[in-house]
Amino acid sequence: MATVSPSWNYTLRLPRDPRSPGVGRATLRAVLSARDISELAPTAELLAAELLSNAHRHTVGEYALRVLEIGGRLRVGVWDRDWRVPVGFGGGDVRPVDLDAECGRGLRLVRACSEGRGVSVWSDLGVSHGGKLLWVDCGAVE
Repeated sequence: MATVSPSWNYTLRLPRDPRSPGVGRATLRAVLSARDISELAPTAELLAAELLSNAHRHTVGEYALRVLEIGGRLRVGVWDRDWRVPVGFGGGDVRPVDLDAECGRGLRLVRACSEGRGVSVWSDLGVSHGGKLLWVDCGAVE
């Protein structure tokens, strides 16, 4: 008899601390290893690092890493309390960046390396605590 394994998800709340993005990446690596999908780790870590670093740099307060399987795909997301969506994250154009600029390349990297991406914005301060969840799809979970 065939069985269907249920989808899974993990959430790690992170304090506003400069070490939090590194803790998030290490946790992601551990989750992927435990789920036996370490082959997705390089891309997933790169994308998570960008999203976590942006949450730390551009918002105030705590943020959270979400790792889940949805529709047979690995999805990595980062939630923060700021409802503003970065320009170009969804479907719009990314701002041009000078070749010698020290920042501004992250969203281009996210767009180039993810298989899909999106955003959910919550203005209601109920259960969701408001804010936004930026997410990226990182590959098939087998």
